[in-house]
Amino acid sequence: MMMSDSPVLSMEGVCLSFGAKRVLEGLTFSVARGECFGFLGSSGAGKTTTIKLLTRQLKKDAGRIALFGRPIENASDADYERIGILSDTSALYERMSIEDNLKLYAKIRGRGEGDIGRLLERMNLSDDRKTLVKNCSKGMRQRAALLAALIHSPELLFLDEPTSGLDPAARAEVHRMLAELKAAGTTVFLTTHDMAEADAVCDRIAILDEGRIVAEGVPASLKLRFARNRVVMATRTRGMVTTTKDAAAADEVRELFASGEVLSIHSDEPNLEEVFLELTGREF
Repeated sequence: MMMSDSPVLSMEGVCLSFGAKRVLEGLTFSVARGECFGFLGSSGAGKTTTIKLLTRQLKKDAGRIALFGRPIENASDADYERIGILSDTSALYERMSIEDNLKLYAKIRGRGEGDIGRLLERMNLSDDRKTLVKNCSKGMRQRAALLAALIHSPELLFLDEPTSGLDPAARAEVHRMLAELKAAGTTVFLTTHDMAEADAVCDRIAILDEGRIVAEGVPASLKLRFARNRVVMATRTRGMVTTTKDAAAADEVRELFASGEVLSIHSDEPNLEEVFLELTGREF
C-alpha cells in the first residue's frame, strides 16, 4: 500500500542511561504511516525501553524524538489518544471480566460498545467474555490486553511482544489481525525476539544489540545480504547435490535439469534467526 513520506514517529541520535549503565546508544530510525516496523533484539537489548521513550514514560538523555511530525516534548493529549499500547504494563482489572474491561476501556476512550462483540469473537474470547481476568490463562490475558489496545481504532499501535504466551492458532490470528490493521492504514511498532514472527508481519526491521541498532532494512534484503554462495538440489538418484551460484556451476545445474534429476532446488539464504546470530553473536 502507498505510505506517506512524513514519518509517524522517528528517533535521531537518541541516548539513554540508567545511572552509569548506557542502555540506548545513538538510536536513529523512522516509521512511515501504514508500516509495520519490527524492533528485534534479545531480552535486555532495549526494546521495551525504546517503547517507553516513544510513549513518554521515560525521558531521553540526548537526541531527538518526533511523534506525528512534531517533537515528542510538544505532543498533546490528543496525539496520545491516537495511540494504542500493548506492553508488559498493560493494565487489565483483575476483578472484572474480560468483557467489562473492554467496556471500561471503550468508555475511557469515548467509544461505544458496538465493536466489543466482534473483537471478542475475532480473538476467540466470546465464550470467555464473563471470565474474571484473575482467572484467565496468560494467553487469554494477552489476547484481552490486545483488544483493549485496539478498542479505539488507534492510528499508531505499539506492541511489545504481542504473541508472548499464545498458542500457534492464537498467534496466527494476531498476525492476520495485524495484516488487516496495516491494510487499513494503521502504523505498527512491534518489538519481538521472535524472528519468524518479524519475518511474517514486518515491512522493515531493525536489529538491536546492547542498545545499538546493528542492522535495519526489509527482511528479505537482510537475508540476501548474508546469503551464502551455495545452491542445494535434491535429485532422483544422486542424493543432495550442492554447488555454487555462479557461471562455473552452470553446466552441472543444466545437466541435472536436462536429465530429469532435479526434484527440488533452493539457494541457501539464512533465515532472520541466523542473520541475528551473525550480527550479534548471541542467542535470544
